[in-house]
Amino acid sequence: MKRKHVILIASGIVILIAILGFTIGCHNAKQEPEPEIAPLAQGIDTVPMLITQVQKCSKLYTAEYRVHKIITHDDALRLKGQLMSKAFDLKVPLADRKIAIPMDAKIKAYIDFSEFSEKNIERSGDKITIILPDPQVVMTSSKIDQKNVKQYVGLTRANFSDEELASYQQQGRDAIIKSIPDMGIVETAQANSAKVLVPMLKQLGFEEQNITIAFRNTNRDWKSLIRFEE
Repeated sequence: MKRKHVILIASGIVILIAILGFTIGCHNAKQEPEPEIAPLAQGIDTVPMLITQVQKCSKLYTAEYRVHKIITHDDALRLKGQLMSKAFDLKVPLADRKIAIPMDAKIKAYIDFSEFSEKNIERSGDKITIILPDPQVVMTSSKIDQKNVKQYVGLTRANFSDEELASYQQQGRDAIIKSIPDMGIVETAQANSAKVLVPMLKQLGFEEQNITIAFRNTNRDWKSLIRFEE
């Protein structure tokens, strides 16, 4: 019988995800500082300027989570059969194998502005609504803490193979990706997007109470939002 477990931990507490904080960043080719936008006089069309400013950010990174997890696996050889019409199932002595593999992963969420245009803007008088696509989520890195891998192999068993270890590592990645919808990273990314865009719109002359930041998709297909970019 084989048993496989994936345990997510935060600060030593089992089955918790470690959220160490988020960062806000804009990724563009030139990486130049953004110029300050002076408020415009009433009556001037600010939409083209807004589009120009937003398009400078091909990707707006608005959330970053760091996750620590432990992958565990244990199996034992058992002797099964039937003797004198009686079934037996016996554990073979000194045939246990156990391993615990710590893994650290980094997950980021960003808004893709590559197709941002006037279609993303709805304006009515002094009120404006910016409609954004849902954040994309990427696992940017995952790393095994080799120094803290713990394993026990019985005298009658072979050591864990490289192929087995690679399989357990992939299971860990899959477990993290599966848990992303419960982390709240998408909601955090959406909230932080507003924190970036609202000041930009205020600089263009809009009052904060007249600004709405909305998102395009209401029924999320989580698999389409999640990517692995290690």
